[in-house]
Amino acid sequence: MASLVIRTGRADLSFDGIRTEFDLPPAFPPDVLAEAEEAVSRDPGDRPDLTSIPLVTIDPPGAKDLDQALCVERTADGFTVHYAIADLGLFVTPGGALDTEVRDRGQTLYLPDGKVPLHPTVLSEGAASLLPNVTRPAVLWTFTCDTDAIPTEVQVRRALVRSTAQFDYESVQHSFDQGTPHPSVAALAEFGPLRRAYARKRGAIELQLPEQEIEQHGEGWKLVTRPRTDVDAWNAEISLMTGMAAAEIMLEAKVGILRTLPTPDDDAVNSLRKSAAALNVPWPPNTSPGAFLADLDPTTPEALALFTDATRLLRGAGYSAFTGSTPDLVTHAGVAAPYTHVTAPLRRLVDRFATEVCLAVKANEELPPWLSEALPQLPSLMGSSDSLAAKVDRAATDQVEAWVLADHVGTEFDAVVLRAGDTEGDIFVSEPPVLAKCTGKNLPEGEKIRVRLAEADPVKRKVRFDKA
Repeated sequence: MASLVIRTGRADLSFDGIRTEFDLPPAFPPDVLAEAEEAVSRDPGDRPDLTSIPLVTIDPPGAKDLDQALCVERTADGFTVHYAIADLGLFVTPGGALDTEVRDRGQTLYLPDGKVPLHPTVLSEGAASLLPNVTRPAVLWTFTCDTDAIPTEVQVRRALVRSTAQFDYESVQHSFDQGTPHPSVAALAEFGPLRRAYARKRGAIELQLPEQEIEQHGEGWKLVTRPRTDVDAWNAEISLMTGMAAAEIMLEAKVGILRTLPTPDDDAVNSLRKSAAALNVPWPPNTSPGAFLADLDPTTPEALALFTDATRLLRGAGYSAFTGSTPDLVTHAGVAAPYTHVTAPLRRLVDRFATEVCLAVKANEELPPWLSEALPQLPSLMGSSDSLAAKVDRAATDQVEAWVLADHVGTEFDAVVLRAGDTEGDIFVSEPPVLAKCTGKNLPEGEKIRVRLAEADPVKRKVRFDKA
């Protein structure tokens, strides 16, 4: 991680202003908490005991809301992947106080000084979480894959599982670098790249923009960038594979909810081609936008500019619920395949419902009325929730950027021009990692420049630079 300017010593370095501005709920109502407490001891019912599968979890350090546990095995004919997902369907009674509350919340919202959870922590960090060395009810996806890591058989069922260890991304990456990966994930080093190659073949679009993160430092906060490791990418491919399989189950049954994104229009693609030409970055003939972007070195200023320009390719994401017939748009352009959310039910509302659809379809059962009635409501609920989450996340980052830089107005920094307009542009300052506006005519897109900090207002949460 990069070492950054630290902002400390202010009277108020909390994010309560953001909570108030966006009217975030401070706590769960008593009836919701009571229902969650009752659900903790709920009988998981008759389900197979698959605790012998040596599952492990990979999450950020200190995480307690563990949605997924995995085990990847190399076989003579390819691979077997077990992917256990927290079973919220056991704990949430349709139409109850908890169900009503989580529909209002939509997803867990993350602030640096504490999250606003989707579910009470007695469930999300306790009885429903796939914590290590405890038996848990889960929805277990099992993929039988060929030597190219393409599923040839998909099974999904409720089961009892047991995670044998809790890891974080950095430690797992270190174990691979040292040649000592845990047996449950050792095959990821072969399986992950095969899935990445398949994503490229499909034309999947991935933008490797710098990922800003906020960490506590003493009584203040600091901005960091965390490079994406191979393990991050390989682990993400397991989740994507599951979402793609779930979407295919729904489409075959003509019922469910998809995460959709339109194919980029010609104007967006042509704009990216022009930017590549202007930056002297070759775009080989017959190469898809996704494959072109995948070949870029994300550490170069030209790549940062092109990734920023390519955000236009990924506009218009939404959710599409359907019953009895398939919707007009069934694919997600970023994934380059039909896709849905099923792998993070502790933190995202739609995953619980999509999972229940898959379980019913695979069991050759009719959807229960409560589920059929809920599906048409989910696109609106998730759309509002996604919008709020994006605003809260941006506000928190803007706040920390202003705190970090408040004492440095007039200081010059190195920056990369990500996007240029007539009188201002978007820049990325790497130290500290800040995405901001910069005033200046004819800023050289994709090039490094010197900028001067003109404004850093913690009250307005505004940072602005001028070309030096």
